Amino acid sequence: MLGDMITRIRNEKNVAKSELARRTNINIGHISHIEKEERNPSHRALRSICRALEIPYQPLMYMYDKVFTEEQLDNNMPEHIAYDKVLAVGSLDAFIPCPIDVPNASIAVKISDDTMSPRLEKGDYAFVEFNTPLENKDIGIFEFNGKIMIRRYVIRKDSLVLRADNKKYSDIVISDNDKYNIIGKIVGTNTGLIF
Repeated sequence: MLGDMITRIRNEKNVAKSELARRTNINIGHISHIEKEERNPSHRALRSICRALEIPYQPLMYMYDKVFTEEQLDNNMPEHIAYDKVLAVGSLDAFIPCPIDVPNASIAVKISDDTMSPRLEKGDYAFVEFNTPLENKDIGIFEFNGKIMIRRYVIRKDSLVLRADNKKYSDIVISDNDKYNIIGKIVGTNTGLIF
């Protein structure tokens, strides 16, 4: 996944592999191995690559041990993982203990509505693992047409859906005109639920 994302970013920014090698002082052969997923870059090399591509380091760092499934690739998931954005937090409540069962949690987000009730109640904290590919029916945090939301990611035969667990909210069927990014996967809560 990490090599695929580096290739995607490099191509989107119109940076030739040889130019990336020059900017980073990393051998072009090593960059080829990284992009083909044959090797992972060291943290130092990844930082250098991110600087050369003018993107933040943390979003790619979270991708180190992730792999896309065929279903995720079929649904163009790599195109919807934000590599040049970080989550902006509007307020800081406090540190909360992170359960040992969710060691990959990046941040805890306070649930502000009842859209995912009864699974996630208003006031609960959901632990989020950033930049994680989602499987069918995983709960994730998304940027959808400029709005941040927590929804269940549903893969239908002919569409992708962002679904609230609370039945009073309608499904959001993602169209080609919609802009969405997967921020992360909900991996647990402060109430003990593990996903």
